[in-house]
Amino acid sequence: MSSYLIIILLYLLALTILNFIRSRRIKSQEQFMVADRSLKWQVMVFTLICTWIGSGTFISGAEFASKAGFSALWLAAGAWVGIIIIYFLAAKIRTFGQYTVGDMLEVRYGPAARLFGAVALIMSFIAIVSYQFLAGGFILNVITDGAVSESTGTIIAAVFVILFTALGGMVAIAYTDLPNGIVIVLACLLAVPFVIFSAGGLSGAQAAFDAAHKTGYFDVVNSQFGAHPWLKALGYFLSTLFLLMGVQSMYQKFYSAKTPGDAKKAVAWWTIGTIFVETVVVVIAVFAYSKFIDRIDLTIPKAGGKVVLMAARELVPFPVGVLLLGAACAVVLSTGMNYLLSPSTTIMRDIYQRFMKKDAGEKKLVAMQKVLVIIIGVLAYLLATQVKSILEMSLFAYTIYGVAITPALIAALTWKRVTKAGGLASIISGTLVCVFFFIMSKVLPAEQVPEGDPWGIPLIYPALIASLLSLVVVSLMTPRSRPEELEKFFPKG
Repeated sequence: MSSYLIIILLYLLALTILNFIRSRRIKSQEQFMVADRSLKWQVMVFTLICTWIGSGTFISGAEFASKAGFSALWLAAGAWVGIIIIYFLAAKIRTFGQYTVGDMLEVRYGPAARLFGAVALIMSFIAIVSYQFLAGGFILNVITDGAVSESTGTIIAAVFVILFTALGGMVAIAYTDLPNGIVIVLACLLAVPFVIFSAGGLSGAQAAFDAAHKTGYFDVVNSQFGAHPWLKALGYFLSTLFLLMGVQSMYQKFYSAKTPGDAKKAVAWWTIGTIFVETVVVVIAVFAYSKFIDRIDLTIPKAGGKVVLMAARELVPFPVGVLLLGAACAVVLSTGMNYLLSPSTTIMRDIYQRFMKKDAGEKKLVAMQKVLVIIIGVLAYLLATQVKSILEMSLFAYTIYGVAITPALIAALTWKRVTKAGGLASIISGTLVCVFFFIMSKVLPAEQVPEGDPWGIPLIYPALIASLLSLVVVSLMTPRSRPEELEKFFPKG
């Protein structure tokens, strides 16, 4: 058995024991969903980093960087801008003091908005969990030189994610994210100089790309980046921007903060940590690919996603390699847990408690949500067996959530003129257009879907335009909200 695998399994075993001990303290829905609103900013920083940094960074981000070079940072940059915007809203979100995004949507737009928002969230988050499982199998396969097949590794990843989430909910997530976040940041910090040195620095990497007739790896936008390179780059930027500004996993962390001040301070440090980790992963991927350029065939699905894992095995000292591989496993575990808890919380809070049984007892609610975690986890695993590209699935998941939820949610927090009809129209139109274009990407002839974009148009543009136009036009055409409906979001004084 690989030494890397033994160390990582021991780490996972330690986390399992820790989560089992903490799970015995979970007695109420408040503890399971939002950690009893007790998280200090020091804990929140790392759990926020782990909420966002997942296989989308270490695997699909690496795959993206292998194909597009530093243009891959456009995908990450949307999140950075989103975090900065959220910094100014974090304290307000915590003061609102609910459990889900649906709570906010209903207060502003009514029960139908909660329900339709829940549908979009569940679709998006099951997709995100599915490719975390897939990435976990991919990582275990590379770590063991193929001894563990990708399908077996996917099952192992799914079991750990489902087990941890079902055991302790938000308490387990936050305190699993703390060591995981430290491992991620430390691994990136230590690995990057070794990888750059192994590639021969900037000149060595550029020479390798020139020899292989690959261009644009150090350009702001790679000219080979889709049918319309600048449109494609901005599309990735907008997808991550709108996902991050509305993602329920993050809002759930804000609701878990001890105070509004803790929430705001955590976001400030989260910004720094996320920019650092995502930039470093792209740097590692680009320089490592220049080293492995003859060994990675980018025409094979997911091949580019191996580049960071190969760097951990071959370009850095063993202790640093263990940390980097541990970080890759940690992001799959942490992000999978975060995005698995959210849809179960949505179903319990936004559907079961809101429309079916409002007075259910605490023990029953916690037990039911644990069962839901298992059911949703199994559905995500079944979807994972059908996914061919982590990058493609992550983009769809980002987009459908970002266009369906975020415009209405941010408008609820910042625009008094938005109306119930406008918010609901935004949610429904964004979802429908996104699903339509995704279906077209599967049924149109390949020549009409360059880089996965129907007719060369990135998915985000038609879906976001439909969502924003519906929000603004319908709001302006319908009566203003009453002052008492705005009080929760815009308190006097």
